[in-house]
Amino acid sequence: MSLSLRMLQMAVLGGFGLLALMLAARAQDPGYALHAWIMFAGVVFGLVWLARRTDFDGGTAARTDEDGYIDDVIKAGVIATVFWAVLGMAMGVFVASELAWPWLNGDNPYTSFGRLRPVHTTLVIFGFGGNALLASSFYVVQRTNRTQLAFRGLHWFVFWGYQLFIVLAITGYVLGVTQAREYAEPEWYVDLWLLVVWLAYFAIFFGTLVKRKVSHIYVANWFYLAFIITTAMLHIGNNLALPVSLFGAKSYSLLSGVQDAMTQWWYGHNVVGFILTAGFIGMMYYFLPKQAERPVYSYRLSIMHFWALIFVYIWVAPHHLHYTALPTWVQTLGMVMSVILWMPSWGGMINGLMTLSGAWDKLRTDPILRMMVISVAFYGMSTFEGPMMGVKSVNALSHYTDWTVGHVHSGALGWVGMISMGTVYFLTARLFGNGNLYSIRLVSWHFWLATLGIVLYAASMWVSGITQGLMWREYDDQGFLVYSFAEVVEAVQPYHVIRAIGGALYLAGALLMAYNVWRTVRGEARQPISAPATIAPAAAARA
Repeated sequence: MSLSLRMLQMAVLGGFGLLALMLAARAQDPGYALHAWIMFAGVVFGLVWLARRTDFDGGTAARTDEDGYIDDVIKAGVIATVFWAVLGMAMGVFVASELAWPWLNGDNPYTSFGRLRPVHTTLVIFGFGGNALLASSFYVVQRTNRTQLAFRGLHWFVFWGYQLFIVLAITGYVLGVTQAREYAEPEWYVDLWLLVVWLAYFAIFFGTLVKRKVSHIYVANWFYLAFIITTAMLHIGNNLALPVSLFGAKSYSLLSGVQDAMTQWWYGHNVVGFILTAGFIGMMYYFLPKQAERPVYSYRLSIMHFWALIFVYIWVAPHHLHYTALPTWVQTLGMVMSVILWMPSWGGMINGLMTLSGAWDKLRTDPILRMMVISVAFYGMSTFEGPMMGVKSVNALSHYTDWTVGHVHSGALGWVGMISMGTVYFLTARLFGNGNLYSIRLVSWHFWLATLGIVLYAASMWVSGITQGLMWREYDDQGFLVYSFAEVVEAVQPYHVIRAIGGALYLAGALLMAYNVWRTVRGEARQPISAPATIAPAAAARA
């Protein structure tokens, strides 16, 4: 990067800093003022960062590894992924405990379930999952296209700008500075900041594809690109709002009523579809074959998986609004598309599992591969359960109950969590340990703790949800409800305790991962992450 361009970046940052100071001085509420000061602190950090990385005599150059790739931002992304994972899962255990033991809510509004629950979801979805996608996509797009990241230096803006977004979002939730909609989204200025960061992310990823040194675009890049583009579209459509004042956090959505509800679920379910599904499928199609040391079972099936998923998933969201004011034909469309979605989803699951053909024996000795394989199994289970719950007759029992919570977390902890943590181990070993980790035994302990935690969590929520649904729809001979709401809450309280225990076990596994990564980063890696598969006696005899 030329010195003049770096100086221009510093000038732009300085302008943002002055704007942040002005907003902090004239802010109309304390939360908005705090966010302005956080943005100013981010500007100061950015200026110091740029100054330290600039050679004012000869300009700057991106640091590259021995293969010529830009990996410093990927290393930072791995560390950020682990940090937000531990913080987000710890917050999840706490809010689960608040439901199991309500006295934990106390009288402090800042630690109430209503404010901390979106903090948990933001930390695990955008902090843990988002950073895993950023780091892995930067790694994959360079290796599969044999070129460096486009727009040198911009990757650090994306990384640090994304961390700033997370900080602004979670502090806004605690302070009550949100749009007060179903998802408690951050206010308009945080949305605008994320949009700027995301467009820069798209420019880097797409620009790297354009300047690739191979003719073919590997399928993992297709899924990553679809996730990036669709997320931007969803973010813009769901956050169309008019601020009341430049110096206030308050804004008003341009939509209202059933249109607003439909837009929110179009956003909400497609966040699941294109961030928590498409993005992590891209991760699966690269890191699972690499760890298994086998090619993708069927590349043709992976392409069919991509196009079918992209065309069908975008229509599924109305199945969250059955029996509401949404037009019946829209509800039915969402239900039908949900059922159709079974086919591409299970095609991808089969493709992932069959990639281990000839390497199944490695599961005995390779806990990282074990994580990746069980994640694909949970992907298949969740993509069966989701469409089933989208059918109106099933939805009448399951909706608004803990069954939905169990479904979401079996996918989030089992599919997203396991594939992400397997990828974190892979990247940590390759980028920090020369193919080694500090301890493979700790990875195995992590696997079993996480698996047991998922089983306890999902099973307890399934039982709790079905119990709630059945008790809520129980009527006596005269048409009155048999059970009061308080009786239903009392009936499911033990399952909420089990859910908190399951979450604590999953968190314990994440803490082991953090320790393992920390020791590896310190240069104490000794154990290789992959070992050759042994040949079964019968196969050896045939050979």
